[in-house]
Amino acid sequence: MCGIVAYIGNNQACPIVIKGLQRLEYRGYDSAGLALLQNNQLNIFKTKGKVSDLEQFISTKNTESTIGMGHTRWATHGVPNDVNAHPHYSGSKNIAIIHNGIIENYAVLKEELIKSGHSFMSDTDTEVLVHLIEEVQKNDQCSLEKAIQEALNEVTGAYAIVVMDKNDPDTLYAARKGSPLVLGIGKDEFFLASDATPIVEYTKNVVYIGEEEMVVVNRNNGFTLKTIQNVEKTPYIHELELKLEMLEKGGYEHFMLKEIYEQPRSIKDSMRGRLNAIDNTIKMAGVKEFEHKIINANRILIVACGTSWHAGLVAEYLFEDLARIPVEVEYASEFRYRNPVINENDVLIAISQSGETADTLAAIKLAKEKGATIFGICNVVGSSIPRETHAGSYTHAGPEIGVASTKAFTAQVVVLTMIAIYIAFKKGKITESRYHQLIIELDKIPDKVKHVLETTNEQVKQISDIYKDAHNFLYLGRGYNFPVALEGALKLKEISYIHAEGYPAAEMKHGPIALIDENMPVVVVATNQSAYEKIVSNIQEVVARKGRVIAIVTKADDTIKSLAEHVIEIPETEEPFSPLLSVVPLQLLSYYIAVALGKNVDQPRNLAKSVTVE
Repeated sequence: MCGIVAYIGNNQACPIVIKGLQRLEYRGYDSAGLALLQNNQLNIFKTKGKVSDLEQFISTKNTESTIGMGHTRWATHGVPNDVNAHPHYSGSKNIAIIHNGIIENYAVLKEELIKSGHSFMSDTDTEVLVHLIEEVQKNDQCSLEKAIQEALNEVTGAYAIVVMDKNDPDTLYAARKGSPLVLGIGKDEFFLASDATPIVEYTKNVVYIGEEEMVVVNRNNGFTLKTIQNVEKTPYIHELELKLEMLEKGGYEHFMLKEIYEQPRSIKDSMRGRLNAIDNTIKMAGVKEFEHKIINANRILIVACGTSWHAGLVAEYLFEDLARIPVEVEYASEFRYRNPVINENDVLIAISQSGETADTLAAIKLAKEKGATIFGICNVVGSSIPRETHAGSYTHAGPEIGVASTKAFTAQVVVLTMIAIYIAFKKGKITESRYHQLIIELDKIPDKVKHVLETTNEQVKQISDIYKDAHNFLYLGRGYNFPVALEGALKLKEISYIHAEGYPAAEMKHGPIALIDENMPVVVVATNQSAYEKIVSNIQEVVARKGRVIAIVTKADDTIKSLAEHVIEIPETEEPFSPLLSVVPLQLLSYYIAVALGKNVDQPRNLAKSVTVE
């Protein structure tokens, strides 16, 4: 949510900041702006709309400057408009700020500042923060650095901020708590951004700013890193593995389609160095370190949001079926608000693509306080969740730019599958021959996903044209494929804005069956071997009410072919691995329906890729 980019160096800041904001468009936003220091003036340019609207707005203006910062805003406090867009001035207009996050106690602070004579132009919490910084600096007669530290110690909430000072054209100030921020170190230049995507074009060297840390960047003297409490820190410089070509569409019309087609590679990368089908082994360092804890856990708690929550539901079936460990899957957003029972013998698995999901981070902190062992699964190296957990595994899916997760889901499921198989074997719940059998079959999944893409794409495209004008969809699945039904429905809602619901197939009779008529497309994930006859019965119930069935089946399934209006075939695999194949046609279905409707597939309305506020 929201995007931050800042630059200081010898080059022109404006084009670097604008290009960086374009790289961050995937995060979701509704307005954009930038601030430049020019001839002892601090100038702000901002507008409601897209970065392209900002580009047009500044096209006739002087934007020469070697220091600047930009922002894309996802509205929280105040409607999306020009005034509420960032950056925001202080009262004197000597200071400007950009901010990602929420200042929870802004109303109390604003009231006190108004009493002190401050007036506000916007409805945002961010403007309150920059006024507070200036008030502290004025009252304490201190440096801007000290004023920022003191102000941040007074606020409650989350923030990643960058601050510019009209009276200091050589310095940028930045800090973070609960919202990501990265410093890029170039040759005689520095970059600040919400993540590494705007930086990788210019340098591979970055510092991930830690929780409640502040960095002061000076074009002549380099940078210093310290805590908000003014304790100096030794920075650790990471070398980015991210490649620029990963951030391009590579000939695809949309990032989402590219990422769907990257799944044979991303799944293989998730297994690389971990799963060896020749030696019949699974080796995962993070799991090995806490193997005893997981094997002897009373239960596993899985916390996540959105698509990651669906991956967690698949993991519930995996761990209970294979490893015989009780599992509870929780929405991270609800977990800490119901006073959950957690003890030292619990293992909590936190799943997040970005590694920055605010609700998931809050759940982690609560579980740590209760003594649970925390294991993280995320995609973004250097993000907050890996730093907050005891151990974990990166999914290595590569950057996912499309807001609607695709390859992140399959990568998460693959990592969770490997953990479940390994723990099941170590716990003695599956035999050595079964262990080897599962490893060999899992190793074949990338090629089978490739086969699904090659053989179903055109068929799914045709089906999408038929149903693009439907107002509602129903998705049904059983067992391992119930979470896939939920995920398929979510994808359709996210990018096509068509109402869709996912249900366990047997639950259809307890309400949703009332909705079925000749206008209702019903997508049934019917690859289960264990409950095949049951799901055939469910399809017959839909057909009897004139519902239009789109079935995902195992190849050569003639029974369902005779019942369903459309049948999409996928290769046969072990039932625990079927979600990795059955989800792919559902991703394509949502994509092609959204394209047919002319929707903005990569940047659906109101959504953000990284949800860094609660």
